Amino acid sequence: MKILCLGDSYTIGELVETEHNFPNKLKQLLLQKNIAVSELQIIAKTGDTTFELQQKIDAIQPHNNFDVLTLLIGVNNQYRNLGLEDYYVDFEKLLQQAIAFAQGQTNKVIVLSIPDWGVTPFNTKRNAAAISVAIDAFNFTNKLLAKKYNCTYINITEYTRQFAKDEHYLATDLLHYSQHQYAIWAQLIVNELL
Repeated sequence: MKILCLGDSYTIGELVETEHNFPNKLKQLLLQKNIAVSELQIIAKTGDTTFELQQKIDAIQPHNNFDVLTLLIGVNNQYRNLGLEDYYVDFEKLLQQAIAFAQGQTNKVIVLSIPDWGVTPFNTKRNAAAISVAIDAFNFTNKLLAKKYNCTYINITEYTRQFAKDEHYLATDLLHYSQHQYAIWAQLIVNELL
């Protein structure tokens, strides 16, 4: 199996060891099911918006025979108060590319919802309720596009809200997530794949 994960800090796993981010947790779970993973490529960087992720994809130009693709992007669009209309356009292009990387097989593409950073202990200055409303609007958009293209959609936002104050599920900056949160996401992906 060849896996490509597209995203930002949540994909690389800011402040956790590489083997504990959700793409590597996914690989470990698949290996436990006797499914070999011959390639795991991650295109992501902390702080990236949809536009910046697009630039990285354009520079790297991944091949087009992946078996599983994940796309988790948009929190930095929301954080920087970038518009939903631009997000829709950018995300649709990214999703179309993800499908192309899977040789047009939409069932191989998994869109993950954006976590709610506003409810974390890190956020002490901004209105958490307003952030949640904004995150929901971005997630409505990416879910709409996932359905439009018949891709799988996984809501991880609910878990980021459920464990928002539990430091067991948070990285040391109390903003990003620990291996325990990523393990949940990886299991949700495996549940969809198998």
